[in-house]
Amino acid sequence: MISDSEHWIAACTLERLAEKTIVCARIGGVDLIVVRDGARIFACERACPHEQADLAQGRVADGRLFCPRHLAWFSLPTGEISPGWSSRALRRYPVRIAEGQVWVSVDTALRVDPVVPGN
Repeated sequence: MISDSEHWIAACTLERLAEKTIVCARIGGVDLIVVRDGARIFACERACPHEQADLAQGRVADGRLFCPRHLAWFSLPTGEISPGWSSRALRRYPVRIAEGQVWVSVDTALRVDPVVPGN
């Protein structure tokens, strides 16, 4: 579903994200994951930039997304990889909450702040 502004596309419902910490989506040809870390919601690329592992199989804790292959982690707020690993930062995408949906814009990977539902 595309919003009035063609740049925002519904990725998943808030209800689904309440059931699962990581939800997969494909938006505009981009494979991404929507991640809930407590009350914060992020959207980022699905493939690890280090070894292309499926980050949907990773785990989330304390603002970090852990890669299931090499156990390095990415900061969800900044996208930076844990110390000691040579890799580019994780691409993150703008998120907004409206009408019980998590909306994502994949037009440009940005340095974005997390969204907290209700704020």
